[in-house]
Amino acid sequence: MVTSTLPNFEPFLGRSLATAPSSNLAAPASGKATAVQAWFDELAAASGPAQDGSLQAARESARANQSRAKARNTRAAYRSAVRKWCAWCDKRGLPALPGASCDVAAFISDESEGRLAATTIRLRVAAIRYLHRAAGLPSPTATAEVSETVAGIVNSRAAPRKKRAATLTVLRELLVPIPDDLRGHRDRALLLVGFAGALRRSELAAIRLADLQRTDRGYELTLPRSKGSQAKPVLVPLPYGKTELCPVHALMRWIAAAGVTDGPVFRRIWLPPSPEADGSHPTSAVGAEALTPRSIARIIQSRAAGAGFIPGDFGGHSLKRGALTTGMQRGAHPAQLKRLGRHKGFGVLGEYLEHGDLFDGHPLTEAL
Repeated sequence: MVTSTLPNFEPFLGRSLATAPSSNLAAPASGKATAVQAWFDELAAASGPAQDGSLQAARESARANQSRAKARNTRAAYRSAVRKWCAWCDKRGLPALPGASCDVAAFISDESEGRLAATTIRLRVAAIRYLHRAAGLPSPTATAEVSETVAGIVNSRAAPRKKRAATLTVLRELLVPIPDDLRGHRDRALLLVGFAGALRRSELAAIRLADLQRTDRGYELTLPRSKGSQAKPVLVPLPYGKTELCPVHALMRWIAAAGVTDGPVFRRIWLPPSPEADGSHPTSAVGAEALTPRSIARIIQSRAAGAGFIPGDFGGHSLKRGALTTGMQRGAHPAQLKRLGRHKGFGVLGEYLEHGDLFDGHPLTEAL
């Protein structure tokens, strides 16, 4: 029977603590789940000390920079996964750091019972691996026991169906029933900006007014980080259009209607629960908080339902897929599509393209 008996990691813990830049960022020697969770949260939020020329300050600064090596969304996902791992270990009286391979395998098996997506399961494993690397410990995930458990979970599930691409034709239909009220201005701008910029739902949710620079050709949107290029900010052009699909005019109308002068661009709208005593309907209120990525996916699905589509066919990636598919249909060069989608390689680009008729445009049609 496999047990969770661990080899003696005290030498590794000793070196980790001895070389740690400061006591408050050192991995807890006890490995107790609650202590590990608190340490990892602090590490992820580390901003770095004031530089005073000392070796200790330089080490603390390096540690803080290491904590920011991952994109913000990735760090948030890792923190959430580590919390779940620590809670699971605490409930069973197991050390969260260092963890045993058999316990990691048991943890992800338990997690899979909640019907989590395969990508989420892999993220759980990646977070545990990152947790151990941050503590200077060997990772318990680099074993056949863990990798085969993950493979078994993935193989037991059918691949999720890709969301439908909101191509130019579909986009026009989505926009037709949207009214010219406050919510309509927001959703119209959201759809058009997401399409014109080939943006992911997380990128749409993260847009702040300071990220938009008006030019004579449109808006230049600065993405602090993009999944395809995490090392530096990325400029995304949002060009003026000549039709009702112009993303610039739609965005300007929403910003003016919502009175956005700073902070998040796409925000929640609070609808009054009931009419006033005199029978009048109070106006909707624009919140200060940004929409979440999940809220953006729901908006896309709601607008799809309003246009007569099956809402479940659409999701947060529909706008990006639609933009790239429309570009392909219009004969854009693959290099231009890759740039629009901000992908590292052409292989990833293919995952976003929705092909229509298999026989349409077959390169050998005229030769056969």
